[in-house]
Amino acid sequence: MPRLEDHCWSCSCSSKAAEAEHPSGASWFASKAEEMMSIITTVLGSAYGSLHCGRVANLVRRGLVLFTVGVFLALVLNLLQIQRNVTLFPEEVMTTLFSSAWWIPPCCGTGAAVVGLLYPCLDSHLGEPHKFKREWASVMRCIAVFVGINHASAKLDFDNNVQLSLTLAALSLGLWWTFDRSRSGFGLGITTAFLATVITQLLVYNGVYQYTSPDFLYVRSWLPCIFFSGGVTVGNIGRQLAMGGSEKPHMD
Repeated sequence: MPRLEDHCWSCSCSSKAAEAEHPSGASWFASKAEEMMSIITTVLGSAYGSLHCGRVANLVRRGLVLFTVGVFLALVLNLLQIQRNVTLFPEEVMTTLFSSAWWIPPCCGTGAAVVGLLYPCLDSHLGEPHKFKREWASVMRCIAVFVGINHASAKLDFDNNVQLSLTLAALSLGLWWTFDRSRSGFGLGITTAFLATVITQLLVYNGVYQYTSPDFLYVRSWLPCIFFSGGVTVGNIGRQLAMGGSEKPHMD
């Protein structure tokens, strides 16, 4: 007949074996929580990678569109300036595409891409999302006004360049006020005009090409106005591309 001590010993050993085979509720919960955290981390990592790739692809697409716009505007507007004998190139480059130097369209396209991508980034950095006239119809009107300002710089005849420069400056400010009205747009337009004018001065100084009747060192005094209005125009295109159709256009 088994003794009571043997019976108690066998019961305690059985319970310990059961505990060894089946962990406690706290241990099971901890293991499941760790597993869930691992799954969540993996999913979030994949989502971030996809989002990052999507942003890079969107940035590249916008840059290519802006580059194409810059190349097209450079070809058309530079041809207008050459036909009116505002700018003069050496004879050896006049047989190239649109009677222009080959390097002008790529340079203008690159500048348009940089400026067009900077505008929405600056808006986001300053915390001032641009909402004024955010629609493609307004952007197209802005492009038309910019082409008109450039056309006026070659077609209008004034008694002196100062009157022409003041007229184009008023038109450029009117373009900014009509289609932009943002501090970031005005500041970046001024910066674009200054840098582009300095680069142009250096190119003319080194004999790459020249302007007829220069009155502002080596260039025309109205050239900063053209660069300012061009920066505002490209910036509006960049902002509209950055919208991606996710926002409703703002109506005045």
